[in-house]
Amino acid sequence: MLGLAMPLPKIAIPPVDEQLEVLTRGVVDLHPVELFRKKLQKSYATQTPLIIKTGFDPTAADLHFGHTVLIEKMAQFQRLGHDVVFLVGDYTALIGDPTGRNSARPPLTTDQIRENAATYTAQCFKILDKDRTRVEWNSSWLGKMTFNDVITLASRYNLGRMLERRDFRARFENNQQIALHEFLYPLMQGYDSVMLNADVELGGHDQIFNLYMGRHLMEAYGGKEPQAVLTVALLLGLDGVDKMSKSKGNHVGITDEPDDMFGKVMSISDELMAGWYPLLTGKSLDEMGAPLVQKKALAKVLVERFHGLAAAADTFSWWDAGRPPRNVEEVRMPKGPLFALVLKAGGATSGGDARRKIAQGGVSLNGERWSDAVKEVPSGSYLLQVGKKWAAKIIVE
Repeated sequence: MLGLAMPLPKIAIPPVDEQLEVLTRGVVDLHPVELFRKKLQKSYATQTPLIIKTGFDPTAADLHFGHTVLIEKMAQFQRLGHDVVFLVGDYTALIGDPTGRNSARPPLTTDQIRENAATYTAQCFKILDKDRTRVEWNSSWLGKMTFNDVITLASRYNLGRMLERRDFRARFENNQQIALHEFLYPLMQGYDSVMLNADVELGGHDQIFNLYMGRHLMEAYGGKEPQAVLTVALLLGLDGVDKMSKSKGNHVGITDEPDDMFGKVMSISDELMAGWYPLLTGKSLDEMGAPLVQKKALAKVLVERFHGLAAAADTFSWWDAGRPPRNVEEVRMPKGPLFALVLKAGGATSGGDARRKIAQGGVSLNGERWSDAVKEVPSGSYLLQVGKKWAAKIIVE
């Protein structure tokens, strides 16, 4: 019939050991191991995909490299024939995950969450196969719960166990406020697993309490066999101190321009790069040689992943050429002293400003620094650079 999409060809699920070799790379927690192996074995024997759940709360507008560690693990499951669920936590985002925080998150409006979620669901397909990815919104079930449903959910866990969670315990012991609604967050995330009948839930290592909550609630609600839990390491941000986070300003966004993305990767320390490399590429550092070579290779791989081969090659060449200014304006002008040309081209606000910049060594023609402000510039074509960020092509007649 016209108008109906053709079904996608089924991916053959490979043997268990072959899957484990891929899926356990970069993993921090895998629990219970035997249950995970049992699920993989049954899936292989029956060629029935597992349901792999991963949740993302749209608390900011764009995904960053820290998110991609988890999304790449989802893609590995996907390539092995399993069904991945990209769960948009539009309802959990109303609370905001309290993990690792010493205060409650500021609330977001429904409109803000929807706008952020739109970018998430578009950007994740830079890594995941869109046609094989199931996108769900947890408002579909959480938004329909009655107050009685919430009471029932809350009754499935006790306060003592909740206060065993490290960040809640630390805040309680330090007399820092814990709002009651924050205790609902792990319960809501766990209930998502009940509703999705998840076989495996993926998350960052700091999410381990919330992921175990899913196992607990699946048993409490008497559904199918509880999910296995798999966590990946957290990617440190550009500062090398805290995990990558947009709120901390230490992130690299997957929508950053190629030059900016490449430059940010090149700015990290060798020690930080040693942690980034295996998490973002799945390869060992020894495969690439010297740190500078490794860093350039990593930057190129990441630009290619999010912007394509041509953009990565162009940015790599631009970096090796000394990062010359791009898209410079062309200006024609008569011969004259250097400071006058800098002023006419727009590289200074006054003759005095131009002289100052020249005296400070911030002005160059075709890469050669000029220090004499009154020296006449001969006829010709030049790339005039003032500082690191301003440039113009000048034609001196």
